[in-house]
Amino acid sequence: FLKISKLALAFAIIHSKPAGQSCREYIEHLARAASEPEQGWKSRAEALEAEVLRLRQELLLHKICPRFCLENDASAKTLVDQECTIPTSSSSQLEDSGCDVSSECAFDSFGAASALHQPARDGGASKPWLERALPLNLCSPSREESLAAPVQFLQHLLEIRQLSEGGILQADFAELEKDSSAVCHSVSCLLEGLTVFYSQPAFPFSGFLTEAVGVLVSVLTDTKLSNHVLKKCFRKLEEFEKSLIQIILRASSVNRFQALHAIAHTLVLLARNNLLRKSLISLLLPEVRQVAEQLLQAHQLQAEWDITQYENIFPLCMVLEQLLQKEAEGSKVSSSECDEGGRSRFLEDLDRVVLRLSDEFPLFSICLWRVSVLLN
Repeated sequence: FLKISKLALAFAIIHSKPAGQSCREYIEHLARAASEPEQGWKSRAEALEAEVLRLRQELLLHKICPRFCLENDASAKTLVDQECTIPTSSSSQLEDSGCDVSSECAFDSFGAASALHQPARDGGASKPWLERALPLNLCSPSREESLAAPVQFLQHLLEIRQLSEGGILQADFAELEKDSSAVCHSVSCLLEGLTVFYSQPAFPFSGFLTEAVGVLVSVLTDTKLSNHVLKKCFRKLEEFEKSLIQIILRASSVNRFQALHAIAHTLVLLARNNLLRKSLISLLLPEVRQVAEQLLQAHQLQAEWDITQYENIFPLCMVLEQLLQKEAEGSKVSSSECDEGGRSRFLEDLDRVVLRLSDEFPLFSICLWRVSVLLN
């Protein structure tokens, strides 16, 4: 019966097709017409899911501290109005340059980037989070709008933490023990949005992106919030680290170096969390070793090698060196807790590799040697 029905439908389509249009074109037209309502329902479902998440966020905030939501509505509205009327200064943002890195985002000898992602340290540094951080900005481009809701919610949580520790507000964070899904879902949305931003970097980087990264790092280093986030979002955080590493390695535009250093600095900020630092070191070691082996093979065979990948590996080497240096200075994550297998594979026959690469690639050889010293 099913085969007969399909055959009858096919004949009906053929007989009803307009003149001057092939059967394939007509079927494709019908398929598009049939999929339009489905796309509409999909968009509506996504909007409803976002609304449900927003309500769950508001409910959690109200459970933790009922006074907070009521007291900050007026100030949040004022900040939205100010954000829509006051233009954002970009004098300190990344400039278009293919060969130079400004002093504001240069790495020091251990790969430490500038305060590109650091909060302002002017007189407003002592103000509460909500007064320093960007609220839900209805004037932002669509890409930023997708991040506004999770950023604002996480800012509110951090604000409650700060005010409760100062004794200004009474907050009950035991509610997080009962249900932390809203926090974890918000972090997941923020990670997805940041991946899109970094995959298609635009100059200058917006202050909103800087603020979003700062909020994420604050959540990951907060003693009460980080445990809940790491329990449910550790795999997504690892995937975010992997995505940033691949974005750095695959970048090929001429004016990419400042963006690469900014992304590398984001990795350094994420590594302020001990577990994420351990994970990041384990991810970086094989990538650096793989590039070294490719360069050695190309040198031995006198073959061509990818100069773009060679240039892109240096920000990752700087990140790796900085993380290992921090670990050597007394990190909570001891060397015995880190991936000993990854360390052993990296150090295996490394002296021979460095020796053979030292003439052709002296700078990269120095980087390998410094990393090996820190690993040992």
